[in-house]
Amino acid sequence: MKKILILLLAAVTFSSCVSLSDLIYVRNKDKSNKENTITPIAVKPYRLQIFDVITINIKALDQTLVAMFSQSQGGQMGGGQGGLTADSFLIDDHGNIRIPIIGEMNVLGYTAEEVRIKIEKELLSNYLKKEAEVFVTVRLAGIRYTINGEIGAPGTRTVFQERLNVLEAIANSGDITITGDRKKVTIIRQFSHGVELHDIDLTDLNVMNSPYFYVQPNDYIYVKPIFQKTWGTGTTGIQSLGTIVSLLSLGVTTYLLLRN
Repeated sequence: MKKILILLLAAVTFSSCVSLSDLIYVRNKDKSNKENTITPIAVKPYRLQIFDVITINIKALDQTLVAMFSQSQGGQMGGGQGGLTADSFLIDDHGNIRIPIIGEMNVLGYTAEEVRIKIEKELLSNYLKKEAEVFVTVRLAGIRYTINGEIGAPGTRTVFQERLNVLEAIANSGDITITGDRKKVTIIRQFSHGVELHDIDLTDLNVMNSPYFYVQPNDYIYVKPIFQKTWGTGTTGIQSLGTIVSLLSLGVTTYLLLRN
């Protein structure tokens, strides 16, 4: 009986603990790949969606020729769009931006490069000559995402860079807690046809091959809890053992009281 009790205690203790392999990011699960290398995949250019913010910078040999296309003209910074900078443009719910002089331009579903070409053609066709040497740059102003669940600091953040992966997003949010499931991190992503959900395994080196590894604007990242959390027995061996000892003490005390 004593041996059975000891085995039962050991089984419950170790099954309720979080193993080290569940806490390590991007480890090599393919034993045949001894160099810990992966073949990078080509990341498709991001296509703009509503409520994205892009920056448009227009330059020419004579900068006075293109000054009229800046939102800073007339003392209006950012077109009144919530404190955006002079070269930032918010895509409205119809997929349009408003450029001074040019007016409304639809950019929904375009890449930043395609928007650049579109603006250059508009300028050279209707406003400027080829000799003006117009140079246009179009970029995403930042990546806004929301992260929630078993994370150190959940919330919505904006990162002012053009590329961000999930590991960086998690690091910016205080890392996944010990009770977070690193093997099933859910990415909720918006597309023109609707919303898609996809789980990625952050403990697998091959996660870098996933099209969901890089965060896109308006992504929602949800970190699920591991099953040990629902048990309430603890996430480490000491915590689990303490819980079990407490339960055994309660059981023994109850037995002695009933016996007397």
